[in-house]
Amino acid sequence: MSSSPRSVHAQPFDFAFPLAHSALVIIDMQRDFVEPGGFGASLGNDVSLLQAIVPACQTVLAAWRSHGGCVLHTRESHRADLSDCPPAKRTRGNPALRIGDLGPMGRILVAGEPGNQIIDALAPQAGEWVVDKPGKGMFYGTDVHALLTQNRISHLLFMGVTTEVCVQTSMREANDRGFECLLLTDCTESYFPQFKSATIAMVHAQGGIVGWTAHSQALLSALS
Repeated sequence: MSSSPRSVHAQPFDFAFPLAHSALVIIDMQRDFVEPGGFGASLGNDVSLLQAIVPACQTVLAAWRSHGGCVLHTRESHRADLSDCPPAKRTRGNPALRIGDLGPMGRILVAGEPGNQIIDALAPQAGEWVVDKPGKGMFYGTDVHALLTQNRISHLLFMGVTTEVCVQTSMREANDRGFECLLLTDCTESYFPQFKSATIAMVHAQGGIVGWTAHSQALLSALS
């Protein structure tokens, strides 16, 4: 795999990335968030908004795999005894189902349960990294930082849900650790469209204070 930089037309300016040192990060495309009957729906959200990005994510993932790029999938999940789920998280809001409760797809956001799995359309392949995270950001309570640095990954390209929560948190954590980050705008979504728009603006504001943003077609063009 070549380490020569490729360039994506992006905001606030072009994003250059060496494919050999880059990873495609797919945040929390889990049944609990994307499908009816899961945690997202229990909060009263319209999960069809999240389902709409799946085709674009599939196209990017297929292209990335065809070039042999590293892929990192995350799942927001907790131990069966909920010892890694603080009350401040479990009791927040007034959902019909709380983390750990039994729902239509098993216990909500508990590792190993059917609803906690990544949707079939974006299922991990052998050799791809899958990280279970107990928090919103992918670095909290995980070995992601060591995994990336040991594999000489310096650039991260993000897809997944939700834009303003787990995706943005992970990007900000990555930025603080020195990674260069790009958010693919049509491959991320929120239950609240205005939150997605605001997050995209915040990411590339002030010269890319958190990172870059681009439509997936710009990345596909760079890969081709």
